[in-house]
Amino acid sequence: MKCLVKEINEEIPCRNKQIQLLTNLLGKDGCQLPSSIFVYGHSGTGKTLVTLAVLKRLGIITSHVSCIEFYTQRVMYQAILNQLSGTVLSHSNDYTSYASCDNIGDFVKLLREIGHNNGNARMAIVLECSERLRDCDANILPLFCRLQELTQDTNIVVIFISALPFDKFRSSTGYMDPIIVYFPQYSKDDVVEILLQHKPMKYSEEFYRNYVSLVLSVFYQATKDVPELKHQVELNFPAYCEPIEKGLAEECDIRHLWRNIEPQLRKAMNLVYLREVSSGQYERMQQLTEGHAPDSTHANVTLSAKMELPFYSKFLLIAGYLASYNPARTDRRFFMKHHGKQRKTQAMIKAKERSSNQLVGPKPFPLDRLLAIFYSIIDDSVTPTANIFSQVSTLVSLRLMTQVGGDDQLDAPKYKCVVPLDFIRTIARMVDFDIIRYMYDYS
Repeated sequence: MKCLVKEINEEIPCRNKQIQLLTNLLGKDGCQLPSSIFVYGHSGTGKTLVTLAVLKRLGIITSHVSCIEFYTQRVMYQAILNQLSGTVLSHSNDYTSYASCDNIGDFVKLLREIGHNNGNARMAIVLECSERLRDCDANILPLFCRLQELTQDTNIVVIFISALPFDKFRSSTGYMDPIIVYFPQYSKDDVVEILLQHKPMKYSEEFYRNYVSLVLSVFYQATKDVPELKHQVELNFPAYCEPIEKGLAEECDIRHLWRNIEPQLRKAMNLVYLREVSSGQYERMQQLTEGHAPDSTHANVTLSAKMELPFYSKFLLIAGYLASYNPARTDRRFFMKHHGKQRKTQAMIKAKERSSNQLVGPKPFPLDRLLAIFYSIIDDSVTPTANIFSQVSTLVSLRLMTQVGGDDQLDAPKYKCVVPLDFIRTIARMVDFDIIRYMYDYS
């Protein structure tokens, strides 16, 4: 078992505790599996990767399905049965499923049949994005939690993978609580170690480590999602190495390399989570738009043109952007009529030049500050109703804003606006609002 854990750790670093726990829970070949396991944590923390790797190494027959894909329970049941039975839909079998399954009773009966046909081998059902089960019938969650009990002699485990804690899954129907496994977010050092696995052979580890740390210093405040950070590191590495390839700098000349890559990082920062094209197309677009004004970026204009938001949602998004990139101490100066005059000292000017908020990334802000800015910049007299709050939730679901914390009822939620400047300027022009006038970086 120790050799197995070591092998998985070499393949998936920085998840030793979770790998050890899942391996101990699932046990060796022939051991009885637990009824259900609930794996949760933020996106990009390796939940699915670790779970499937452990199941594969232990030789457990696995059905891996995403709850987002299934619009009816019948489709989900049949997908699970097909994977566990080894049925592959193809032209040779006329795209016929293992069996027709319309209800829970048939599903349990067919699972027992598959288990008997497999010689009572150990089986697992992995339900990704399992928070979607809350929108299904009330008996679905208890069914999967007690599936081993219902199938009697079948050695099967159900593994829920979710971004939400299990407290959000409470149901009125009785069920057994699953074993809970938590995947915390990676620390900055963990992210560096993970990204170092993809180091090019041509360069030294110290050089690549310096580059990764430099990229994280820009993007880590905006996103902690490892796949997104990995994409940005790989995408911008050729531009970082360009002076070395041309013989204009050495590997140790970090300052020269930083000056060369800073403009590209600034452009890439505007497209975190908002890319509409592949990396190759993005690089070609960067070459075509080089030397043009920032608001001529094709992807941002296309995205804002496609997305039609309600009138108040546009002002809420503008208010969120201002709250993310303006320091809180400047709200009085920008949004109050009689704020008094403020003298700019030399120290303030130099401090502003040292840290550009556009490059550092958005900062979290409380909901109260967002609404205060919203009511200040909108001309109409708007009553704070449930409609306004629901539009904030809509912006979060569209990933134009992200919620930071707030799972605890005693902790007020905080948000960050993740859209780029080009996008927000297009939105501001739609409502005839001069956003540059209210931005700290341009004042």
